[in-house]
Order: sequence, then structure tokens, then C-alpha cells
Amino acid sequence: MAAKDKFHEQVKRALIKDSWIITDDPLKIDSEGKRFEIDLGAERLLWAERAKEKIAIEVKSFLNPSAMTDFYAAMGQFLTYRLALSREDPGRTLYLAVPEDAYESFFESDFIKLAIAEYDLLIVVYDPVQEVIRQWIK
Repeated sequence: MAAKDKFHEQVKRALIKDSWIITDDPLKIDSEGKRFEIDLGAERLLWAERAKEKIAIEVKSFLNPSAMTDFYAAMGQFLTYRLALSREDPGRTLYLAVPEDAYESFFESDFIKLAIAEYDLLIVVYDPVQEVIRQWIK
């Protein structure tokens, strides 16, 4: 089992506060003989549609000295996990969880915004101190 990110439990509690039910910790996916462990799987009932919304969350802290190095690693995981989910659990949407301070200081740059748009990266911005979700960025 892979090591949990420093803010794993804070994101989990934030999702619960945001009315999500944690279904998997971690969410294990087997695809083409490869095993993947995405940090969290969650779902919630959409009352208007009488259906369940299912998500997977890959938690990142962006605490290393180089945010770009963290971004490279996060993008590699995100794209690989999204491919595995598309094959094995296509009804589940993958998000990258990013702490609010990293989002404001790094993800707001023009180049990173371009990369987010180019690769269709979905982000959930969280506050690790208050343990709340600040934004869902689609």
C-alpha cells in the first residue's frame, strides 16, 4: 500500500463535511494487470436526478521545495489514474485535491492554467487547517 499524503485525513473529513460518503480508502483499481490505489473514493446522492455521483480523489500536499516537481508527479498520477478509471469504472470522475495555499500561489499562473485546460484536470481546492472544501474546479 502506498503512503498516504500528509493531508489525506483532512481532505477525507472535508469531503464528509461536504456531504460525501467515503466508499473507499483507498480506491483500488485493477486494469490490464496493473493495480492502482487512488487515495479516496466517494459518492453522494443527487436528489433531483435520483442518481449517485461517484468521484475519486487523489490528494496532494505540494509541500516540496519545487511546486513544479510536485505538479509533474501529480499530473502523471492523475492522467494514469484517469485512464484506468475510464476502463474499469467509467462512471466515476477523478479530481486532484490541492491545498488552498498551493492553488493560490502556483495553480493561478498562466502556464499552469494552460496545462489544466489542456489536460482537462479537475481540481478540488481544500483548506487543511479548517478541513473544508473551498472550490470544485471543472
